[in-house]
Amino acid sequence: MLVCRAGPGCNYASSALSRCRQSDLPDMSVTEMFSYIQGFLSADQDVREDIRKVVQMLEQTAREILTVLQSVHQPSGFKEIPGKCAKARELFCTVRTHIADLKTKFPVEQYYRFHEHWRFVLQRLAFLSAFVVYLESEALVTREEVAQILGIEVVREKGFHLDVEDYLAGVLIMASELSRLAVNSVTAGDYNRPLRISNFINELDSGFRLLNLKNDPLRKRYDGLKYDVKKIEEVVYDLSIRGLAKEPESGLDK
Repeated sequence: MLVCRAGPGCNYASSALSRCRQSDLPDMSVTEMFSYIQGFLSADQDVREDIRKVVQMLEQTAREILTVLQSVHQPSGFKEIPGKCAKARELFCTVRTHIADLKTKFPVEQYYRFHEHWRFVLQRLAFLSAFVVYLESEALVTREEVAQILGIEVVREKGFHLDVEDYLAGVLIMASELSRLAVNSVTAGDYNRPLRISNFINELDSGFRLLNLKNDPLRKRYDGLKYDVKKIEEVVYDLSIRGLAKEPESGLDK
């Protein structure tokens, strides 16, 4: 009969899912060994299923926040920006609750093992955080501010954290949303907002040009920023030739 001595490879599924050590495992047949491995695989699948359930709730809350913020694109929405931002921040309380639950579903040291489950929704939440902060202050949100809004860490060693690439992806999604806001601002009769958005996006573009992006999905998102810049510049140009755009006064006597 073939006999296999269980070694380190038998607990490849997750050392955190079982505290069994090599010395605890007796010699076992091939059939027994694979049955043993199946236990680890089943436990891993259970963890992933628990994670997916929480992520689904995060996605639902993210959609609710987006629905609230989308109303700012309506002609009457600009007057309601403070109220909409306040409502969005209330919903971020629910986000923090879900993320706190998510943290309990897997060992903290295995963040990147399960990262693909929440990568997309975390990028969306980073975008929503950035959009809220921009609407409130017309400033770029920092990674630290996003982490605080979501109730997570910045430093990897401290546990569930906001990866820098997820933060950057969220900022790039916001840029696309601002290009849409620039167009809708004109429809609403707010002719100065597109100029401010243009200045902001140009600064953002200059910042991204300083980065050596090696992440392919992130590079593709950055390529989209170029189109956002062009779209906003066209809006500003149309306003300029119609004499509707006014540059902010410098306050200097001439």
